[in-house]
Amino acid sequence: MEKFTLEILFQIIGIGSASGLIYQDNSLFIIGDNSGYLYEYNIDNSDLKKHEIIANATENIAKNQKPDFESITNHNDTLYIFGSGSTDQRNKMVEFDLKSKTKIATNNLTDFYAVMQNFSGIKPEDFNLEGAIFDGENWYLFNRGNGKTNKNAIFTIHAKSLGEEFSLISVDYKLPKIKGVRSSFTDAILVDDKIYFLATAEDTKSTYNDGEILGSFIGQMDLKTMKIDYTKKISSTNKFEGLTLYKKSNNTIEFLLCEDNDTELLETTIFKLNLPIK
Repeated sequence: MEKFTLEILFQIIGIGSASGLIYQDNSLFIIGDNSGYLYEYNIDNSDLKKHEIIANATENIAKNQKPDFESITNHNDTLYIFGSGSTDQRNKMVEFDLKSKTKIATNNLTDFYAVMQNFSGIKPEDFNLEGAIFDGENWYLFNRGNGKTNKNAIFTIHAKSLGEEFSLISVDYKLPKIKGVRSSFTDAILVDDKIYFLATAEDTKSTYNDGEILGSFIGQMDLKTMKIDYTKKISSTNKFEGLTLYKKSNNTIEFLLCEDNDTELLETTIFKLNLPIK
């Protein structure tokens, strides 16, 4: 693969442990895995707004109580924000309207997550959703295989709403290793007919406890075949957990990335990744 570039674009004070982001109209909508807010950051004037998406929202929720919002996707001016499902506290999915800037609904996905676990054979302690895509007809949910079984999986759910009847497919993936540690999905987006995903190698056998960060990959997957076209290591130190499309031309594609710093520090660095289109 031809050379990529990764650079720091800017920093945002007031957001910690960023775990997902959406770029739209020169604004970033960002979630943090220990926060009860959806953040809206205007790139032009550096204005930061906070939108409550849970009751009694705070910036740093205790680990055993946090909703663990790890995935964010959008379709037709609605944001869908998913809890990871890695504990009973983390089974919410919030719908947020981008036009009115208000929360539409909070959905309890406990039963739905249980169906996904039973169907795929993923044990509850290895279930940890960290990426989501919705194209209006299908949902693609990415299980991060950082538990004991290293079960990286993509769930394809055919349904216009997660509250209606659906068909379900689950496919397992073996992602590349760094220093003997298997990397695992941390986010994904759809651009035309390609899925771009992030994967991080973290030296832990737990979906709950953090470990040493060994690096991150970017990958491309064909939507029709669901086969990986390539993976490329982009960092040896960063735990990238958020990916969004920034700009695209005939030859190159630019993404914005955020990382989870696994601290209570309310500071987020936004990176720009430039890749040649293959």
